[in-house]
Amino acid sequence: MKILMFVALLFASLAVAEKPNVVIIFIDDLGYGDIGPFGATKQKTPQLDRMAREGMKLTSFYAAPVCSVSRAQMMTGCYGVRVSVPGVYGPGNKNGLNPAEFTIAERLKERGYATMCIGKWHLGDAPEFLPMKQGFDHYFGIPYSNDMQRKSTQTGERVVPLVRDDKVLELLTDDAQNRIVERYTDEAVKFIRNNKTKPFFLYFPHTAVHTPIHPGAAFAGKSANGRFGDWVEEVDWSVGRVLDTLRELKLDNNTLVVFTSDNGPWLVKGADGGSAGPLRGGKGSTWEGGVRVPTLAWWPGKIAPGSVCDAVAGTIDMLPTCVAIAGGTVPAKPVIDGRDISPLLFGKSKQSQREAHYYFSSYNLQAVRQGPWKLAVTQQKDISDKGPRLYNLDQEIGEQTNLADKHPDIVAKLQALATKMDAEITANRRPAGEAANPQTLYPSEGGKPNAKPKKGKSKRVALDALRPGAVLDSDAAPQVGGKPFTISCVVETTQADAILVAHGGSAVGYALYLKAGRPVFAIRAGSSISEIAAPDAVAGSVRIRAALAADHTMTLTVNDKIAATGKAPGLITRQPQEDFCVGHDNKRPVTNYSAGHLFRGTIDGLRITTP
Repeated sequence: MKILMFVALLFASLAVAEKPNVVIIFIDDLGYGDIGPFGATKQKTPQLDRMAREGMKLTSFYAAPVCSVSRAQMMTGCYGVRVSVPGVYGPGNKNGLNPAEFTIAERLKERGYATMCIGKWHLGDAPEFLPMKQGFDHYFGIPYSNDMQRKSTQTGERVVPLVRDDKVLELLTDDAQNRIVERYTDEAVKFIRNNKTKPFFLYFPHTAVHTPIHPGAAFAGKSANGRFGDWVEEVDWSVGRVLDTLRELKLDNNTLVVFTSDNGPWLVKGADGGSAGPLRGGKGSTWEGGVRVPTLAWWPGKIAPGSVCDAVAGTIDMLPTCVAIAGGTVPAKPVIDGRDISPLLFGKSKQSQREAHYYFSSYNLQAVRQGPWKLAVTQQKDISDKGPRLYNLDQEIGEQTNLADKHPDIVAKLQALATKMDAEITANRRPAGEAANPQTLYPSEGGKPNAKPKKGKSKRVALDALRPGAVLDSDAAPQVGGKPFTISCVVETTQADAILVAHGGSAVGYALYLKAGRPVFAIRAGSSISEIAAPDAVAGSVRIRAALAADHTMTLTVNDKIAATGKAPGLITRQPQEDFCVGHDNKRPVTNYSAGHLFRGTIDGLRITTP
């Protein structure tokens, strides 16, 4: 009897060992040129360099333009538009990833995996959207971007919550974020050790290197690339600890580790924003620099050391790949967009496992890629040409030369693919989740929709007394939520690109700025940005007036003459929660500025009026 029991246990342990562990390390806002294997030199990444030598570098691996979309794609194997995750979720948002969607964690739990998410979730912070409702046994992290601070009504400080499972463990001030990589990494090592005898899935989406930048004390000032480089080097250290733990526990030959990023570098943050290397554009765009991300795959004995794969793949492929290597198959329903890329990882194929890759910005299909050819079918960021624009990415990775006129057959083929995909995904879009009682995870000012800040917290300031660099809390700023408003000022500067006024972020907001010397007025509503611009550059002392009327008409006046008009989708639905800034934008940008430095010059007579 004992012998039979021993044999049964032996076979059971062998069955478990056949299921490989999976670790996905997902960095925030890391650009294509920000780590050593992809050309970085100012910051050192010896652990990632070793990971590349021992594994595979994927050079055409795609994410999405912004945070929440990219995470939805990673978790569900679907383009964000299919699961109705179009942009970025803020704290207390009523929407999130629908609990009815199947995540990687849920698919692997079906096959007996232990699961944990450590770090930035950003798929909704209502209780019904948090990781433990989406297939994870445990969670530890900041549930959204580290710059989404809200003022605690208990402490009066602007904080983000650190959550353990489904409860707020601490409220972190900016200074307390200095240990976040260290704390995350300790949790990751602990999870691996606690689950070394059974298959596990560790989803490790770092808060780093999103702004504000907070390298730990052991790394601050150590790189040759400022605090951004310092934080990249701390991320590299964290990766090394994870890989060393797998080696120590003899789990390396049975673990797939994927290192990648959620989108390209946040270029408007200047030195804090990273580099796209040879790619054009950055975060928020469907240029290659916005969505093609530095990616490494490591599995000793399975993935050939020092290998390189240029076939198109991406975050949407991770769910079917993980299920496949765990010995399962993804059901035909609900439909997903990703495909199993294990043939690429194991060197059995050099061809993309998908017919094409599609570039979405919010709900808009902007481009399609097949093989080396990328066709932009609509206008993209920072270019007036509305297309079509055809690029050969093998010949010119930087997307500068439009070859559409030379290859009409390829343009027609890719346009047909785009039209077909747009129609299919529109017809089969699934709804986002909607919280019954949306609110922030901790008591905060504005923590509930339409909640009003407590009186007496912030004193209103005369705007015409403010100078470039000034910052006001949202409750001390002009109250524009749901109202028509007018901005007026007199400006003089030698800068061609400069921010005059900015209030808001990725949810709602408005801005007045200069681009190539031309005044621009912007209104933001979610992922939709409406802008009007003066036709000519200005010089000397200039009177500028920008107005959003009750009928949603936008008007821009320069020296008392109407320079531009347009239409916004509506009034700004609520008071922006971010800081009101003069001469800069200190948090999530309202729009796609080319300015990255503090305004130099004078802004006089600043007024914002409402009825």
